[in-house]
Amino acid sequence: MKPLSTNYRSFDVWPGNCRPTRGIAVLEMLNILEGYDLRAMGHNSTDYLHTLVEAKKLAYADRARYYADPDFAKAPLDALISKSYAAKRRALIDPHHAARAFPPGAFSSAAGDAALRSGDTIYLTTADADHNMVSLIQSNYGGFGCGLCPTGLGFGLQNRGALFNLDPDHPNAYAPGKRPFHTIIPAFVTRDGKPYMSFGVMGGDMQPQGHVQVLCNLIDFGMNLQEAGDAARFHHTGDQEPNGENTPTADEPATGGTIALESAITPQTRRDLIARGHRVVDRTAPSAATGPSATTPSATSTTAAASPTRTAGCRLLTRKNYVTIREVGTARKLMRFHNP
Repeated sequence: MKPLSTNYRSFDVWPGNCRPTRGIAVLEMLNILEGYDLRAMGHNSTDYLHTLVEAKKLAYADRARYYADPDFAKAPLDALISKSYAAKRRALIDPHHAARAFPPGAFSSAAGDAALRSGDTIYLTTADADHNMVSLIQSNYGGFGCGLCPTGLGFGLQNRGALFNLDPDHPNAYAPGKRPFHTIIPAFVTRDGKPYMSFGVMGGDMQPQGHVQVLCNLIDFGMNLQEAGDAARFHHTGDQEPNGENTPTADEPATGGTIALESAITPQTRRDLIARGHRVVDRTAPSAATGPSATTPSATSTTAAASPTRTAGCRLLTRKNYVTIREVGTARKLMRFHNP
């Protein structure tokens, strides 16, 4: 299966290839955002947040309509992640007003309509001295998965079948032997064909939004790895889902969803977003955690790691037989001890 990626300001982003994944939405959002000077807007300014939220709505409209097991449904993936398509979608964004909803893109050969939400997930990444990297996510989806454990094996089975759509005409419709739409995006970034970063974000439908915000922090705003993970984020919810949730009807029309903002985003920015038609909820952004990230910039032969301080996490850097840095949750300790 051909890996999917896009080039964002000279960085190649690879959001995992276990389809059908919402990683495609990361690529769509980045292609749309590439047409803006985000740095000039200012990090977490009203213009910046408005633009990212609207780009997210556009990508999630396609997510609900087209993402499905490619062995069962012909999704227009190459078109969805093309630069020309992004330009058409970008033109739908009103810089001054929030959209209640965007229609999915129109493609002659596709069919359908699409979801997810809570669950607990772990993300793990590692890189070695030769710049080999691993990006891994494990998630049972909702609760403790389906609650069943294979005899003698000691692990629980997932319940991601909940993300199938029960509309038989939808690309993501339930069928035997079919993979459901899912949430996990273990990602890589390369530059000039060489490894640059392995990273991931946890939290259901926060994942594409978190990926894009971390990448913009790194690439557009020049933050270091730790800063990019720690910077305040938004979490937009309420878009139509691939399993049919939040589908607008005559009785319940589209509302545009809601935005949760972390506390470091200023009250004035909140008021300005509301003035543009966004529904801002008065709570901290849920599922805003990112997994650890690791970079291996080949130009310097150095390795950096980061784990955001908003959640329990750990980063470990090793040099020969020494562990030099360890971070757990919000408690940081600088250590140097023998690692036999």
